[in-house]
Amino acid sequence: MEAMAALAGLCLGSFINVVIHRLPKGQSLWAPGSRCPRCRRSVAFYDNVPVLSYLLLAGRCRHCRGRISLRYPFVEALTGALAWGLWRRWDDPLWAGLTIAAACALVAVAFIDWDTFLIPDEISLGLLAVGLLAAPANPYFAKALGSGAWYARMLYALTGAATGLAICWVTASVGEKLFKREALGGGDVKLLAAVGAWTGALGAFDCMMVGAFAGSVYGLSRMARGALKRYEPMPFGPFLSAAAIFNFFRLLPFGFPFGAF
Repeated sequence: MEAMAALAGLCLGSFINVVIHRLPKGQSLWAPGSRCPRCRRSVAFYDNVPVLSYLLLAGRCRHCRGRISLRYPFVEALTGALAWGLWRRWDDPLWAGLTIAAACALVAVAFIDWDTFLIPDEISLGLLAVGLLAAPANPYFAKALGSGAWYARMLYALTGAATGLAICWVTASVGEKLFKREALGGGDVKLLAAVGAWTGALGAFDCMMVGAFAGSVYGLSRMARGALKRYEPMPFGPFLSAAAIFNFFRLLPFGFPFGAF
């Protein structure tokens, strides 16, 4: 089953590549089918096998021989690895499947925000809604609440979403006053609310701390190399997304006193 989960993750990664490329442009995710961005020729099914086709084609389009971005197989391999890991992590197939889908959505968020400095509401609000609906099956909430009723777990998820929203909103407001410029975008606020719906107030706090630390390390390293100027904007969504995916594997004890909620 782990191999099947990895295979499903690879296929999901192929679709996530479509989402990353088309969603910011407002294009349909379903039609037309996959095609080369240079020569516009359709990609045959045998040239669209995740990772393998890229290797067999040596990273080039079969028709125009234009180079295919390494991002495509990387995203496919990443989602395949995440699917394999999350399937191993959780005993419940339903919850494992839900976290795999959410992790794939977070991968899309990371790359879209990296490219455009925007986090689509379709993804962040979709994650929020699914996180709330999936609360009765959430093992984190079951552990925190014991044998609580399903509606107690949904309330727990709602509290987590509200906490994530508040943490990010306060951080954005304080940052704007201190630096006299936008510190966090509205997309980041909605994304952290979605994280709270999936992993509770503790997970939202953890996500902000881990994401801020990772983003700071990356930003300072680029500044040290002269590749980033002080106060130059940098997308925060990729770091929040990475921290949120980590939450699906383990919650860190950063969230005191939220761990008591």
